[in-house]
Amino acid sequence: MTKTELIDHIASEADISKAAAGRALNTTLAAIAKSLTEGEDVTLIGFGTFLVRERSARTGRNPRSGEMLTIAASKTAAFKPAQALKSALN
Repeated sequence: MTKTELIDHIASEADISKAAAGRALNTTLAAIAKSLTEGEDVTLIGFGTFLVRERSARTGRNPRSGEMLTIAASKTAAFKPAQALKSALN
């Protein structure tokens, strides 16, 4: 499902305009991104938790030249599904 399809679905299910559904979705995504940027987890009961995970520095290899290089530590966004979502999928 693409973002456009999701907006269409929200608009039809909530009986609102596509523009309003788009604004609601964009605001929700921006709020999640802002919270993750500030290091806060976002928990949606029954759906799951968006969180920030730390990736430690490590060594890698350039596949083209075979040269060893150091990959810097970084942070990445992660999603941990709730038990209700896991159960619905299985």
